[in-house]
Amino acid sequence: MSSYQDPLTIQRVLTTTRTIAIVGLSGNELRASYFVGYYLKRHGYRVIPVNPRESSILGEVSYPSLADVPVKIDLVNVFRAPDALPQIARDAVAVRAGALWTQFGVINQEGQDIASAAGLTVIVDRCLKVEHARYVGRMHWLGFNTQRITSVRGGLQ
Repeated sequence: MSSYQDPLTIQRVLTTTRTIAIVGLSGNELRASYFVGYYLKRHGYRVIPVNPRESSILGEVSYPSLADVPVKIDLVNVFRAPDALPQIARDAVAVRAGALWTQFGVINQEGQDIASAAGLTVIVDRCLKVEHARYVGRMHWLGFNTQRITSVRGGLQ
């Protein structure tokens, strides 16, 4: 297992993070980034959209870059193409973020190395929503908490 996907590191980041800047957060409700941002807000995180094409997403001001965000960022979550990651990593280092998290498929060794070398915790190729649901115990095939613990689907008893 890659050190970038270590379960204990993931759990530590999830429990210590309060403010998440989502780079590439879309205002389109059908996009995965929107659903992840919505989910994180519903679970008490402060979500800061970073998208130069939007002025507001999820009721929050959208900033054109990480450098424009006026508050301390605990975690930078990336929904961008892999080739954008080195610059995003440099920006995350510049704003003194605590961690860099890339969504499924956002893999770029140079970006990972930049963030790691600067002391950021780096988690790669993992969905923040899925990992939160896994470790907080709210995993269900639709992403909802059913309040039921069983290995049998309803109606098959």
